[in-house]
Order: sequence, then C-alpha cells, then structure tokens
Amino acid sequence: MQNVGIGPLAAGMLMDEEARNGHPRRATAVVAERLSEARWTLIVSVAALVALGMAGDPPSWAVWLAVALVIAVAALAPRRTVGQRRADQAAANGQTVLDTLPVADLAAAVPDPLFVFDARGVVVHANAAAAVSFGGVGQGMPLQMKFRAPEMQQLIQRVLATGIPGAIDYAERVPVERVFRVEATPVGSDTGLFVIIFKDQSEARRIDRMRADFIANASHELRTPLASIAGFIETLRGPAKNDAGARENFLQIMQNQTGRMARLIDDLLSLSRLEMKPYLGPGSKVDVRETVESVIGTLTPLASESGVVIVRELPEGPVEVPGSRDELFQVFENLLENACKYGQSGGKVVVSIEPSRAGPDPEVAVSFRDFGPGIAEEHIPRITERFYRVDVDTSRAQKGTGLGLAIVKHILTRHNARLSIKSKVGEGATFTVHLPVAKT
Repeated sequence: MQNVGIGPLAAGMLMDEEARNGHPRRATAVVAERLSEARWTLIVSVAALVALGMAGDPPSWAVWLAVALVIAVAALAPRRTVGQRRADQAAANGQTVLDTLPVADLAAAVPDPLFVFDARGVVVHANAAAAVSFGGVGQGMPLQMKFRAPEMQQLIQRVLATGIPGAIDYAERVPVERVFRVEATPVGSDTGLFVIIFKDQSEARRIDRMRADFIANASHELRTPLASIAGFIETLRGPAKNDAGARENFLQIMQNQTGRMARLIDDLLSLSRLEMKPYLGPGSKVDVRETVESVIGTLTPLASESGVVIVRELPEGPVEVPGSRDELFQVFENLLENACKYGQSGGKVVVSIEPSRAGPDPEVAVSFRDFGPGIAEEHIPRITERFYRVDVDTSRAQKGTGLGLAIVKHILTRHNARLSIKSKVGEGATFTVHLPVAKT
C-alpha cells in the first residue's frame, strides 16, 4: 500500500478530534496561526476571485464558494514548523541547518556544565547545567574570577594563548566533594570563541575508591587466617612433629580458621550476586510471620548455647509482603543471630512484628531487640558498611565476617525496604526492618 502524507481533510479531522477531547482552544489557535502564516496568499487569492466575480464570469455563487474553499484549505493544511522554515532559509543561503543554530541551542543540548568564553576569557554563554553546578557565573564575567584554582588558571591561559585543546582533573570540596574532568578547546577556526566542559567524575571515583577499599579489606581478612594456618603447618612439621597433644590443638585451630575463610568467601559471593541484581523483579508474596517463625526455630539452639531466651511478639494471622522468601529469611536470620551473639549478656531477645507508618505508605516493621551492651552513637551510621566492626576482637570471637549487615542492606534495597537502628550504650540495640505492605 502506498504511503501518503496527511492532507487538509485529515488535518481538519485531527483538529475536530482535539475539540472533542476538550481542546477547542488549541484547535482554534492552530487555525488562527495557519491563517496568519498564509495571509498574503489568502489576500491575493481572494482579491483575484472577487475581481472575477465582479466581472460576472464565473457566477458569483461559484466565486464565493471558491473563496470559502481557499480559506478552508489555508486553515486546515499542516503548517510548516520553525525548523522547516529555518532549513529552507539556510538552504537558500547555501548553508546547513547546523550552520544557523544559535550557540545557546547547541550548549543547551550538552548535559554537562559548559561555558563559552571569548579571547579575553570573558563568559559569553553558560548552559543550564553550568548554572546548576556552579551558579553565579553570568554573561560578561571573567572565567578566571570564578575558578581560582592554579590548575584551572593555567588551563584557561594555555588555551587562550595557544589555541591548543587541553584537559585537567579539577576537584571542589565545598559544599560537597566533586571531581571533574575539565576540557577546554577552541570553537571552530578563527571564531574567537572557546568552550570549557566539566565532566563529573565524582561517582566513578567513589566507586573506584570503594572497590580498592573492598579488595584491601578482603585481602586483609583472608591474609590473617592464612598466615595462622601457614604458621601452624610449619610448627607441626617442626617442633610439634611428634607432640600428639599439640598436633590435635593446632589442627582444631586450623579447622576453625578454614571455616572462617569459607564463611567469608560465602558472604563475598552472596554480596556479589546481590550487586549483580540490584532490583527485585516481580514475584510472589511472603508471609513475614511464617518466615520469622522459621528463623526462630533454626536459631533456637544457638540462643540456648548463648544463654539467650527468644521472646515472640507476633500477630496471630499471616502478614504478607512482596519479595523473596529466601532473601528475607537471610535478613531475619542475620539480625537474630547478631542479637543472640552480641546481646547475650542481656539474657533475652525480643522479636516483634507490627504495622508501621514511619513512611508515607503503610509498612510492616519487624524488630529484633537485645539487651546487651548496646552500640555507641558514632558507630551507627557506618555499621552497615563492608568489614566495619564496632569491636574487632568481639566480632572475630563470634566468628563474624563483617559483611552480614552489608548483605542485609543490599537485600532490603532490592525489596524497596530499609533498616533502622536504635541503640544506647548499656541499654541494648534494636534493629528494625521496614517492609512495604503487599497490595491486595
């Protein structure tokens, strides 16, 4: 089937549709604009038709019908856009549309902060991104007055003096730390204009630092048990070679160290899998009450071993939330295990489930409260960081890897949920998971 363009009748139908949909003003404005654009053609055409009517040939009724048809076609024909008119004008002058685009339009299309400046270093134009990022840099202001860092001064002076493009790394620490890759280059040839672009590298640098810290911390955590195992192997092959008691003791320590490394590697793999899938896809609903009951059943032997009694404060019926049961089981297991281990001096742990209105939408709050030594306030903001420990010796004695709460945080992010922590030294700690309620 041959494709055809939209004609006057179809355009009129579109405007009628707009009017029926509650946009009569828009349709009227379109008609008025088209008549205004074609005003000279209309004047000449109508004048010619009226002159023919006055001459008596053709009949007057046919003339007025032709006048009405000319006006209708002018009102309903698709109007030419500003871009089309600009393209026609450029073609008439032997140019392309790009040649006629204003500098402001080109700069506005760049998502990074951008300044256009002249041969004196005075700002000619700053795009919206530059105003948001730096503010207070208006037209007519010397660029070097805004950016006083020595490396920025040298970059601007060099490009003005030589016309050779240059690039540097530039950092700002107020009000927040930001790192930019700054590139300065002439605009065209012999225009007397230059452009400087700031590409924000802050997030990439933060990720690089986090990756380096993670590798360093993981290496340190693995190096300690490996060094211990290597030392005991050397001792067993030397001084303790024929000492049965020492051999048994050393082998037990080596087994504990290999177990610690295995737990660390399992946590690292679990964290890696979660980071590969940061968002939870649509899935089934999870009964939080049933999941918490299963976790309590699993950890009751650990609680008894630690001298802790688990107190339930759970509702009667099911409490459903959207999510993955296995992942939420891992969250609750981690929090209850921590409460039993680090709060064992308090003698009990209270597990509760209740509705919450902490956020704008209804939530389910699952809390794990211990009555142990508590956590100092300065540690709470960082406690979910990888390998962060409030007390290194206590954590390692409890066979912690330093990754449990980081895994909890990632899983809750996947579930559009969050973790809140309340604690006072000497009064224990409460870890609360806030989960969105399943929509019915």
